[in-house]
Parts: sequence; structure tokens; C-alpha cells
Amino acid sequence: MGGRPCVFADSPGGSQVPDTVIEATVEYFRTSNANTHGAFATSEETDALTSRARSAAAAFTGADPDEIVFGSNATTLLFHLSRSISRMLGPGDEVVVTVLDHDANITPWQMAAADARATVRVVDVDASDVTLDLDSFDRALGSRTRVVAFTLASNAVGTVTPATDLVRRVRAMAPRALVCVDGVHLAQHRPLDLHGLGADLLACSPYKFFGPHMGILAVRRNLLETLTPYKVRAAEDYVPDRWETGTKDHEALAGLEAAVGYLAGIGERYGAPTGPSLRDRVVAGIEVIRAYERTLSVRFIEGVAHTPGLRLFGIADPARVDERTPTFAVRVGDRHPLETARVLGERGIFVWDGHYYALALMERLGLQETGGAVRVGFCHYNTADEVDRVLEELAALC
Repeated sequence: MGGRPCVFADSPGGSQVPDTVIEATVEYFRTSNANTHGAFATSEETDALTSRARSAAAAFTGADPDEIVFGSNATTLLFHLSRSISRMLGPGDEVVVTVLDHDANITPWQMAAADARATVRVVDVDASDVTLDLDSFDRALGSRTRVVAFTLASNAVGTVTPATDLVRRVRAMAPRALVCVDGVHLAQHRPLDLHGLGADLLACSPYKFFGPHMGILAVRRNLLETLTPYKVRAAEDYVPDRWETGTKDHEALAGLEAAVGYLAGIGERYGAPTGPSLRDRVVAGIEVIRAYERTLSVRFIEGVAHTPGLRLFGIADPARVDERTPTFAVRVGDRHPLETARVLGERGIFVWDGHYYALALMERLGLQETGGAVRVGFCHYNTADEVDRVLEELAALC
């Protein structure tokens, strides 16, 4: 635009994809493109693709292939599973959600609680740095807690939660509770690990980590086996199939497999895998990305500190950069966020404005009534020069 390359600082809402993902998606349409479980070649190819994609998703999430459920997006999948979990709840039971979360990890559990006449408890944040209030988290837990839902990273302000510690607190104070974590935002920046974390359910979306538009749930096997899914009658015995309603998006599965392969390739070329498995290579790739993104975060935080009139919400100390992702919520003076985003867009810098479905957080920070905030998000395909260019344009607006 205007003779200059555009800056894609919109990755928190959905990332760009490598050529390998595009090619894999197109190739599926060209060579297979059949429904599953047929007694002919292209259907058998789709069955094989589904199996490979499930293994790729398992490697990415730190789960087993038979713990992977595919769907249209994480929000739909969370509503789907929460409806079944509501059958486990009753009057007097308690469900815990947090102000820091995307609404997709709040409303499904609130509605499940309402259906079961259970009580909802809400965990607050520390408004000074927009981190989770651990005292509030502890107060929300108890013997009647049945579900605890929290995000691994805020899609609005970038805060990374101390997930391992949070799971430990839940297991100690609410041993009967299911732990349901939202990994959608974190997946682009840090490795996910259902088993290592000890959670019961982990949601993520490939279109946030350089893949196609679809959703993934990694769910502890015995939970998938014991809960009853809401779906049409079928003869499927394989556990994940019981939870997948209708025909899957097979071309997206091809893109998912390629996206995970892309991350593994980064690990092979630039990282230090601890072993030969796909999981080892993927984790190594994401750790390389994490180290690079750290430099972008520090650069942006330091630039904001030297820009009068530019306000950053969330962790603003470069020494604490490991506690956040390179996703930043800002306000430019008294400008409306939509106006800021529009002007930047006209200058070839693509950012988001509004609440990004982190409604509870925007309300808590007192920003929702005046338009939310401007969200600037960097990832591994952004450069230091692009960070500087965003800062220059924001300074000009200030």
C-alpha cells in the first residue's frame, strides 16, 4: 500500500500461512476429496489423512491421537463439550471462570452451570499489570468446585498465566474439578502440553498457528469415554469420532498436517530437538519462535515507554517479558480505538480494535464503553523494522 509493504500485526486474530499449508489444502482437493469410510481409493486416502492429522494435532498439543477432537473452531467445540459436562453438574456445584479469558472459555461454562442450576464463581485480575489475581483464584476454589476454566494466555493483553501452578492449586483445593484450559492464543507463541500440564481439556485453533480455519480439542481419554456427546446416531467405535458431528473439513486437516510439519521444520533447521519424534521437533520449533519473539516484545515495550501519550495495558516491564506474548493492547491519547486502527490500516499497518471477545476483561479495565483498545500483535514472521515502523506511526498519532 502506498508503495510500502504492509505490516501484518493482526496475527492474534488469525495468522498468515506458509506455502506448504496452501499447497497441501489444494492438493487434497485435486487428488482425493472424498468422504470417509468408503470402499474405494480416494475415501481410503481421506481416512489415512484424518489419522495423520490426528497424530499431528496430538504432537502439537502434547496429547494422544485418540484424545483429539476436530471441529469448526474452538468456540463451537467448547460449547459442544460443555453441554455434555453440564450433565455432571447439579445445584450446589460450582464452576470457576476468569476475567482474563476470551468469552469462548467463559460463556459455555456459565451456560452449562445455568442449565444445571450450579453456581458460577469469577476470578479477578490485578488491574495494575492485568495478570490473574492468585488470591482471587484460591478463594474461588472449594470442595464443590466441578469445573475450572482458565486461559493459558490472554488474547487481549498477552498475559501468560502460571498454568502449572494453577493446575496444582486446583488439584489440591478442588480435587473433583475438571480443568479446562484455552490454549488458542498461546499456541502461536509457546508449546502446548495437555499431559505435562495435567489438564483435562485443552482447546486451540490451527488458524492461529499458521494453519487453516478449524478447531481442536485435546481431551483426556477417560473423559471422552465416559461423557455422552450430543450427536446423531452412528456406529463409530473410535472415541474421538463419537464427538465429531457431521462431515469433517478434510481439506483443513491436510492444511493442519502441513502447518505442524512447518513448525517441526523450524525445529529441525534452527532448533535443538531433544529427540526424533514429531513432538520433539515441533516443541523445538516453537521454542525457536519464542526466543525470537522475545526480542520483538522487548523492542515494542521499550518503544512504548518512550512515546508520550501512548498507554499500554498489561505487563510493561521488559524484565518480565517472559510473562507475556508479543500481543499488546494500547490506547493513543483520547483517540477512539477504531479511529486509530483505521488510520494505521490506511498506512498499511493492520491491527485490531475493540474487545476481541475478551469482553469481561475490557469491562473490568473500564475500556469497553469507549471502544476497547487497539491490539498490536507480532509473531515470528514480523521483523524488528516492522516493530519500529508501528511505533513510529503510533508516535505520530500521539
